[in-house]
Amino acid sequence: MVLPIGHRKARAKSHARAIPERGACLWRVRDRALVLALLGIGFPVLAENENLLPVPSGQPVHLSDVLLDDNPGELWVRFRFIAPRIGSDVGRIGYDIAAVDMEHLCQTLAVAYVAKYELEPARVVISLSDRPIEFGRATPDATQFFEAYRLEQSRCIWEGL
Repeated sequence: MVLPIGHRKARAKSHARAIPERGACLWRVRDRALVLALLGIGFPVLAENENLLPVPSGQPVHLSDVLLDDNPGELWVRFRFIAPRIGSDVGRIGYDIAAVDMEHLCQTLAVAYVAKYELEPARVVISLSDRPIEFGRATPDATQFFEAYRLEQSRCIWEGL
């Protein structure tokens, strides 16, 4: 049971099968600090923005939403983060650095979330986007990085997609 987050169905507006036809349960994060407190995660917060999550690169990252996706017939838990400094241009945070941040977010946030809500996902997907993007919608001008993990004994094990 998830109390303060609320949920609705996410549906893709394209023909790409990003989610099951009946939709996936999307838990929109309204109060990130409250969600982290409910999870019992003692993240130190950065002074300039209490919603930022600490990552090894030091880039600003905040949790956008959590998506429970049973496509195809197994549970995937998707953690969607906004990381406005990612990209391939000079001075941006590239995939090689962001991959370390994604593994860190899986280990420090996703593992605790899955344990707290007694979920048994086949995969945990961590995604970073340089801007808010509707799930399942193609946004060619946006930068997005994804990594998938399986959980074994409270550890994130990388699964190349």
